[in-house]
Amino acid sequence: MSDLKGKTLFITGASRGIGKAIAIRAAKDGANIVIAAKTAKPHPKLPGTIYTAAEEIEAQGGQALSCVVDIRSEAQVEDAVVKAIETFGSIDILVNNASAIHLANTVATPMKRYDLMHQINIRGTFLCSQKCIPHLEKSDNPHILNLSPPLNMDAKWFAPHVAYTMAKYGMSMCVLGMAEELKPKGIAVNALWPRTTIATAAVRNLLGGEEMIRGSRKPEIMGDAAHAILTKPSRGCTGNFFVDDDVLRAEGVTDLSAYAVDPSVDQIPDLFL
Repeated sequence: MSDLKGKTLFITGASRGIGKAIAIRAAKDGANIVIAAKTAKPHPKLPGTIYTAAEEIEAQGGQALSCVVDIRSEAQVEDAVVKAIETFGSIDILVNNASAIHLANTVATPMKRYDLMHQINIRGTFLCSQKCIPHLEKSDNPHILNLSPPLNMDAKWFAPHVAYTMAKYGMSMCVLGMAEELKPKGIAVNALWPRTTIATAAVRNLLGGEEMIRGSRKPEIMGDAAHAILTKPSRGCTGNFFVDDDVLRAEGVTDLSAYAVDPSVDQIPDLFL
């Protein structure tokens, strides 16, 4: 399958950042995008809403359905899945992108933050997968893609922020288990993670400000890498932990400089690689 024309993608957290980049790339093919995210009204520190994202998706040739969804709520996820089927008739791809982050050691992690990360990252991924699988089964090339890192039990990835690592690795464990579970149904389940930090609001506001943004790549690299994965035959591509630039090099992209926010500075490696 060379493109995603006519396919319906259910993307969590698609109002901004990496989720929106994946949506925009699919929209260029003429895909249908279900924007499942919380931001319905402008946020003082975060760009975009589910409605502005829909406008951008439609401007690129796709169709958009904006759904106010807190993926901690089973009822809201179920309602969005029903609306997706009513509007587009199918769900062909699920992208579990929504995530919460708090980089701190054990004592410095409030339980409120611990609970938020585990409810959104692990439980939300499991919940959205559970509700979409009955519809994915009916697709001719169904995919689930989790934005989560390769599993690595080296203590260095846990020690500085054990709560966050557990939450993200939980998403990756969903890939490990569901890929094998859903193989007989022909549903691909893969993970995608960036080689470098990505220029998103989370990086700017929570991690390193403008200096880190300059050393990051643009979200478009994740959009293009996701597109390459989601157009592969689902029965022949499952259980993988992909890294964005490896995916693109395998597709013949040799010059990645266009993805750099500032090509004059060294790029900053992301966590877990």
